[in-house]
Amino acid sequence: MKSNIFNFWQPTFLQNSYSERKIKSFVLNFGPQHPASHGVLRLVVQLNGELVERADPHVGFLHRGTEKLIESRNYLKSLPYFDRLDYVSMMAQEHGFCLAVESLLKTTSYTALYVQIRVLFDELTRILNHLLAISTHSLDVGNMAPMFWAFEERERIMEFYERVSGARMHAAFYRPNDVDWSGLNYQFFLDVSLFARDCFKSLTEIFSVLSTNRIWKSRLVGVGSLNINDAFSYGATGPIIRSAGVKKDLRFSKSETYAYYWFLNIQGYLGKRGDSYDRFLIRIREMYESVNIIFQVLANLTTVNLEQANNRVDVKAKNKISFVQFLSFLNSSYFNKLNYTTKYNSMENLINHFKYYGEGVKVPKGFTYNAVEAPKGEFGVSLISDGSYLPYRCKIRTPAYHHMQLMPRLVQGHFFADLVTVLGSQDIVFGDVDR
Repeated sequence: MKSNIFNFWQPTFLQNSYSERKIKSFVLNFGPQHPASHGVLRLVVQLNGELVERADPHVGFLHRGTEKLIESRNYLKSLPYFDRLDYVSMMAQEHGFCLAVESLLKTTSYTALYVQIRVLFDELTRILNHLLAISTHSLDVGNMAPMFWAFEERERIMEFYERVSGARMHAAFYRPNDVDWSGLNYQFFLDVSLFARDCFKSLTEIFSVLSTNRIWKSRLVGVGSLNINDAFSYGATGPIIRSAGVKKDLRFSKSETYAYYWFLNIQGYLGKRGDSYDRFLIRIREMYESVNIIFQVLANLTTVNLEQANNRVDVKAKNKISFVQFLSFLNSSYFNKLNYTTKYNSMENLINHFKYYGEGVKVPKGFTYNAVEAPKGEFGVSLISDGSYLPYRCKIRTPAYHHMQLMPRLVQGHFFADLVTVLGSQDIVFGDVDR
């Protein structure tokens, strides 16, 4: 036994036995200026040594009242707001808003060619998003090499954005029941096919570097595992819920499919453990599948009918044409003359054009909810129309907002360093969290 003299000079916290010693938990702020928080996230983390006991996400630093701003503008002028939500998945969000407006109008003037153009840009946007997600995640974990390959390919995609809209990021390219053909010429489709070929090589390089890196796998495998019950309870979608083994993808759904996806030969990928490594693998495979979809869309243009290409074009040939003939037609002055000069060849057409973009169109009364499979998950738009030029109510369902609520469940019991890994694997952008 220890003597009383020993206990007299021994510090108080050493007088207790080892089993009675406790480490006092403390609270730490992570963000909102931390470079690994990917935005204005503030996490109030309760730590027990290096272990995370609790993580409370605080959002709202970026709130701009987007939905109320949309309700004060006509439908066409509201479109650019959707680029500013998730500013890495711009055109996919424009697609969701266009589907909602077209659902209320109940009349569609676009053809199969128009929706294939939307599918083409949706998949380019998916690659754009996942390249940024994986490259910045690798930077957080400690690997810099994938960033150089990823941002080189991202530059080429943003060049395609610029060629069709004039803007590198906030394109505002989609239109309800319309497609702007001014940038879609022969050279554009040729460059997209060359990009898809080269992008396949870059994706293979990124995948081979990361999947063979022992540090990358040790930081991701088994970290931030998600079970099926939590995935459904918190409304997870996209790669997050597919990593848990749930095959939920609006592009493949019989009842909710949209655009031209149902007619394409595409495949979905699922995870087994629901951890950060599964989410990484799913995003890599989705980019490979997006390249496959781009090639299919380009190939499907070989079966397009010139009368289906544009109802305003009067052609005698009713047979299917080759891809080269179709691209030559898009590049012809005859096509451009019919599409763009007829708007301004009379005062009446000029006035109608001005009123269309100034006042907008009256949308019939009704309610609709339309969603698309954005790169981060299900992006939905609820619209209520009162029959005027302005939407009466607009409510946006963004995937990252739901995934943000998963953070306390995914990081509990992990080390503090794993918190950055889990956050990066979720691919959260705060433009659509705070709206």
